[in-house]
Amino acid sequence: MRDEKSVTRPGQTTTLHQTILREIEGKIVSGEWPPGHRLPFEVNLAEQYGCSRMTVNKVMTQLAKAGLIERHRKAGSFVTAPRAQSAILEIHDVEGEVRSLGLPYAYVLKAQSQGKTTADERLQMEIARGTLLRRIVAVHMGGGKPFCLEERLINTTVVAEAADVDFEQTPPGPWLIAQVPWTTAEHRISAISASRETARLLDKPAGTSCLVIERRTWSMTGAVTFVRFTYPGELHTLVARFTPAQSANSDGSNQALDRA
Repeated sequence: MRDEKSVTRPGQTTTLHQTILREIEGKIVSGEWPPGHRLPFEVNLAEQYGCSRMTVNKVMTQLAKAGLIERHRKAGSFVTAPRAQSAILEIHDVEGEVRSLGLPYAYVLKAQSQGKTTADERLQMEIARGTLLRRIVAVHMGGGKPFCLEERLINTTVVAEAADVDFEQTPPGPWLIAQVPWTTAEHRISAISASRETARLLDKPAGTSCLVIERRTWSMTGAVTFVRFTYPGELHTLVARFTPAQSANSDGSNQALDRA
């Protein structure tokens, strides 16, 4: 069996777990497997990929957690129907947010590096040991003051071009959108009290209430990026617009994010 061994393909190295996940996700996202389609049973998938049933079970658990499939005991697993509440938030450009407020925009790179992943980074991006990452820390300015802090990881195993880009002049968000078509995104929104370092970068007192938006995006070839945006809380609000499920787009992407 090939469980957890690396499968080498041109331009990337990935685990068998990731390969199975990517291929099943691709069939769902592309519509090849429409809502209601029953997936092959785990034992059949294990035989198809030459791996243990445990590996397949982990993939199915991850797909269910992402809302792509529903698992029913004895009946099997089925592709879920689109739901309004599962709509992903629109991906916005920070420069556009700043300019929409009538403020001049500036981008200041604070740090950039690259290398192999740490355990925390592998957990954040759900990637394998040995994956190469590009790390960027930057502050987006609005009207001469810190508007938000960006902390980003880019998977250079999937986006090889990112290893050679100098992000001192080029913000990574717009560059990635232009370079890599993404198929899936996940947003997580929370509130924090700013650590001493975060407060320093945002020019705020330590302990300031902040809004944090974490986003992970994937392409058909794997995890693309993890980014954490930290906004001073007193300056920002979130407004979600949505429509009834029956008028949603076929992919359910009918929700927008505004910050003011």
